[in-house]
Amino acid sequence: MLVLTRKKGQSVMIGHDIEITLIDIQGDQVRLGIKAPMSVAVHRKEIYEEIRSENQLATMRSRDVLDRLKGRPTQEGAEPGT
Repeated sequence: MLVLTRKKGQSVMIGHDIEITLIDIQGDQVRLGIKAPMSVAVHRKEIYEEIRSENQLATMRSRDVLDRLKGRPTQEGAEPGT
């Protein structure tokens, strides 16, 4: 992990097109401004983890549905239609 010290108004560049600026500091909180191309998703980590978890659940459910449609046992080992 790279650790940097920045003052209010200073920025950090990630690659050529992502800029993170320290906007404000109040007590133990900082406000960051992030400029990134529209093609780059920017989320708070806790939101990113929720999205990732939901996507994994959706993938597992889709696999179970496809397995049932193909007549294969589901992941739990139950026979289709039981």
